[in-house]
Amino acid sequence: MRATSPVIVGRDEEIGLLSSALDAVRRRSGRALFLLGEAGIGKSRLVGECAYRAYGLGMPVLRGRATSTGLVVPFRPLAEALASRFRAAGTPTDPELTPYHPALARLVPEWRRAGSPGYPETVVELAEALLRLLSVLGREAGCTILLEDLHDCDTETVAVVEYVIDNLADLPILFLGTLRPEPGAALDLVRSAERRHVATVRELGPLHDDQVRALTAACLEAGPQEIPEAVHRRLAGRAAGNPYLLEVLLADLLDTGRLRRTDGAWEAVEQPGGSIPSDIVRSWARRLERLDEPVRDLLLASATLGSQFSVTVLQTVTGFEDRALFTHLRSAVEAGVIAPDGAAPDRYTFRHSLTAEALISSLVPAERASLARRAAAAIEHSGEPLDEDGRQLVASLRLAAGDRAGAARQFAEAGRRMLASGAHGSAVVLLERAHPLAAEADRAAVAESLAVARAEGGDLDGALALADALPPVPARSEAAARRGQFHIDLAWTAVMAERTADAALQVEAARVLLGPTPPPGRRAALVVVDGYLALLPGTGRPPRDPVETEQAVQKAAETAEAEGLPVVACQAWQLLALLRREEGFDAADAALERMLSISTEHALPVWRVEALVRLGANAFMRTGDASRLLSARAAATDLGALLLTRTVDGLLAMNAVLCARWEEAQQIIDRSAEASARIGDLSAHRYLLLAGATMAAHRGRRRDMDRALAAFRRAGGEQSLLVPLRSGLCRAFGALLEENPERAAAGLDEALAWELDHPSYYYLSGRYGLRPLLRVLEGQADRTELEEARAAPGGCLAWNRQFLDLADAVLLGRKGDPAGAARLMASFTQRSAPFPVARHLGLRLVADAARADGWGEPVAWLRTAEEFFYGAGVQPVSAACRAALRQAGASVGQHRGGWDRIPSPLRTSGVTPREYEVFVLLPERPGNQQIARRLSISPRTVEKHMASLLNKTGRADRAALCEFAAECAAEPA
Repeated sequence: MRATSPVIVGRDEEIGLLSSALDAVRRRSGRALFLLGEAGIGKSRLVGECAYRAYGLGMPVLRGRATSTGLVVPFRPLAEALASRFRAAGTPTDPELTPYHPALARLVPEWRRAGSPGYPETVVELAEALLRLLSVLGREAGCTILLEDLHDCDTETVAVVEYVIDNLADLPILFLGTLRPEPGAALDLVRSAERRHVATVRELGPLHDDQVRALTAACLEAGPQEIPEAVHRRLAGRAAGNPYLLEVLLADLLDTGRLRRTDGAWEAVEQPGGSIPSDIVRSWARRLERLDEPVRDLLLASATLGSQFSVTVLQTVTGFEDRALFTHLRSAVEAGVIAPDGAAPDRYTFRHSLTAEALISSLVPAERASLARRAAAAIEHSGEPLDEDGRQLVASLRLAAGDRAGAARQFAEAGRRMLASGAHGSAVVLLERAHPLAAEADRAAVAESLAVARAEGGDLDGALALADALPPVPARSEAAARRGQFHIDLAWTAVMAERTADAALQVEAARVLLGPTPPPGRRAALVVVDGYLALLPGTGRPPRDPVETEQAVQKAAETAEAEGLPVVACQAWQLLALLRREEGFDAADAALERMLSISTEHALPVWRVEALVRLGANAFMRTGDASRLLSARAAATDLGALLLTRTVDGLLAMNAVLCARWEEAQQIIDRSAEASARIGDLSAHRYLLLAGATMAAHRGRRRDMDRALAAFRRAGGEQSLLVPLRSGLCRAFGALLEENPERAAAGLDEALAWELDHPSYYYLSGRYGLRPLLRVLEGQADRTELEEARAAPGGCLAWNRQFLDLADAVLLGRKGDPAGAARLMASFTQRSAPFPVARHLGLRLVADAARADGWGEPVAWLRTAEEFFYGAGVQPVSAACRAALRQAGASVGQHRGGWDRIPSPLRTSGVTPREYEVFVLLPERPGNQQIARRLSISPRTVEKHMASLLNKTGRADRAALCEFAAECAAEPA
C-alpha cells in the first residue's frame, strides 16, 4: 500500500523562492535555481510543484532527468526535456529558430536532416541554440526548464547548463536543477555558480519533528493530533526527516497491520521485530554482495553498533589492526555506505540511519544475535570505563542478543547517571526503557529511579502514581532504607512545587521506613526537607523556632558534607541562605557561595545553576541590577532546566516591572506564564502572574490589576508565600497611584499581619520601605521605628532604601535640619534612579511635607512628578500634583500633548491621545476604512487602536464601545 502525501510539507521557503522566481521570469528577469539534497528529501516534489505553478501561469515547461543506469548518454536530460514539451505541443515553427535547427538536431529528432552531422561542432553552439529556443518559447509568458538528478548526468550536459545559467539574466527563462551533494562535475558547477552569484542554491535539510507529524497526517488524511505517538516516534526516529523514507516506512506499517484505522481513529498495534521494509533490505543485501568480504564484515559490525559508531569501539569489536581497519573504512566510504562524521574525528556515520538497520536485517536472527552478543562482550571486557553512551550501546547490543535483564541493567545505570547530571528528560527515557525489561528482583529499584526522574522533570503526579504502585518492602532492610531515601527525594520535589500535603505524606512515609534512628546521611536529608516544609503555609503545624531550625539545618549541612552527600549539602546550604536573610544578605550570600562551591566541585550542574539563580536574585534585590540574573538564566537555558528558567523569568519580569520596563516585562510574562503552567511549575507561574498584576498596578491600571490578581488567585496564590507581595507591592502601591493613601495603608497593614503569622523572606512587601514612609508622613512613626526598618535585612534592599531615605529626610526636615534632609534627598535621587515610577511617586509623597516644614524643593519635585505621571497616563497623581502646585502658588502650564482632552475615566484606563482620536469618532459608527481616511492612518493601525480600546474600556464588542463613546458625548478633535 502506498502512503503518499497529497501536499508538500516543510518546504514553504523553497516554494516561496520558486514562486518569486516564476514572477521574475514573467517580467523577463531570468533565474537559475539549484536544489541540493539526499535521495528522497523532496527535490522531485518541489520540481513538480514548480511545473504545476508554471503551467498555471501559462508557461511552457520542459522537464528532463539524467539516467541512473551508469550508462553515459550525452545530453540525455536535455533531449528528454525538449521531448516532454514537443510531444504534447509539437515542435515550434517560429522562423527565428530556423538557423539553430542544425545545432539542435542532436536534441530534436524532427530537425535532423540527411547528410548533416546530427550534432553541433561545439557544446557552446548547442548551448546557444538551446538558449534561443527557450527564449522563443518564453516570449509571451516565460519558460521553465527543469532538469533532475544532475549528479548522474554527463559532462556535456553540465557544460550546456553552465552556459545557459551564465546567460539568462535578461531572458524570460527559469532554470531549475536538482542533484545530490555528491562529488562530481555537477556539484562543482553548482558551487561555482553560487560563488559567481549567477544561481541561487538551496540545500534541503530533513524535516523537523512537527513537519514529520504534519506529513504523516497528510499521508493518512488525518489531523496531526490523530497520529499515535508511538507511530510518530518511530517514523521520526527511523526516517530522520526524509519524506520518501517516511512514506515507505508508513506504507510498511499499513501493509503489516501495525497501523490501522479502527472506529474512525488511527491505532498503533505493537508487534515485535518491526522489520525494515523488504525492498530496502533486498537493495542493501545486493550492495553488500558486491563488496569484499573484510569490508562486508566491517560494515555488519558497524551496523550492529548503530547508525553512528566510534572507530575505537569498532576496532575493539572487530579486532582489526589500524592499517587494515582504515583500509576497509576507506573502501566503505568510497562505496557510499558510510561517511566520516564531521563533528567528531573518531566517528563515522552511515549515510542514512535506515542503512544500518537494513544491513542488520539482511542477516538471519541467530546470526544477528550472535554478532550483537560478541560486540557487547568485547566492549564490556575492553578494560575501558563505560560512560552513558557506552552503557546505552551495550544495552542495545544486549537487547539485540536477547539478554533483556542485562540490557535493563545498563539502561537503568545510564538513566541514573543522566538523572544525577540533571538531564531529567533523558533519564526518564532510559529508565522507561529499562523498566519493562528488568528482572523481577530489579524492577522496583528501576521504578523508584524512574519516579524520581519524573518528579524532578516536572511530572510529580506521574511520580506519585508510580510510588503508590510500588510493592511493600520488609522493615529494617536494605530495600527499606533505599525506599525511605526514595520518599525523601519525592518529598523534596513536592516541597519545591509547593505541594504541601504531598510533601508531608512523603516525609511521613520516609520516617516509617527509616525508623527512629536513621543513618546520619538520611537523617540529614530528612531534616532539610522538613525544614523547607515548615516554611510553606498550610502545613497545619505550629510555628518553629527559627534559631532552632537554622541550627538543625546547619548540622545537617555539615553531616551531608562529611557523609559524601553533595546534593543534600546543596539543599541544606540553600535553605540556610534563606534562613540567614534575617541576619543580612552577606550571610545569605556566603551560604550560597558554599552551595556554588560544592555543586561545582561535585559536577552538579542543576545545583550550580540554582546557586547562580539565588545569588542573582539577591543581587537584584540589593541593587536593582539584573545582570547576574540574566547570566543565571543563560546557564539554566544551556542546561535545559525548564523549571529554573521559569523561576528566573519570574524574577526578571518583576525586576522589569520595578524598573518600569513594561514591554520587556510583558514579553517575559507572555513567554513564560503559560509555559510554567503547562509544566506544572506553580511557584513560577504564580510569581509571573503576580508580576503581571504588579505591572498593571504600577501603571495605574486598576482593572488590569484586578484581572491579573483573579488569575493569581485561581492559581492558588492566596495560599502561597506571595500573599504579602500581593497586598503591599501590588495593591498598596497601586492605591497610591489612585491617590488613595487610606487603601494603601490598609494593604500594607494586611501584608505585615500576614508576615507576622507566617515565616516570610520576601522583603519587597513594603514592611521595610513604603510602610515606614507613609507612617512617617502621617506622623505615626518616629525615628525608632525607622531605624528598626533600616536595621532589618530588608532595609538594605535598593527598592526599600529609597523609601527609607525619603522617610529619614521628612523626619530631619520636620526637626529643622534642612541640610540633613537635602543630603538624604540626594541619596534618594541616586538610589531611585533604576525605579522611575517609585522615584516620581516618592517626590509627590514628600512634597507636601517639605513645603509645610520649609525644606527642599517641593515645587520642582511636584513639577517633575506631574510631568512624569502626565506622560505615563496616570491621571490621579498628575492631577494631585497640579492641585498641590496651585496650593503652593506656583503656575501650572497647559499640556499640548492631547492628554488633557481625554476624560478622566478614560485616561485612568490608559487610553492614549491617538486612541482617543479614534474613540471620539465612534458615535457615528464609522468603519475602519472611514476612520483611517479621517485620521490619515492605515486601517491596520485603526484595528490596533480598536482592539486596545476594547481592552482598556472593558467593552465586549464594537457595538458596545460605540454606545459607550456616544454616552461620553465627546466632540471630535
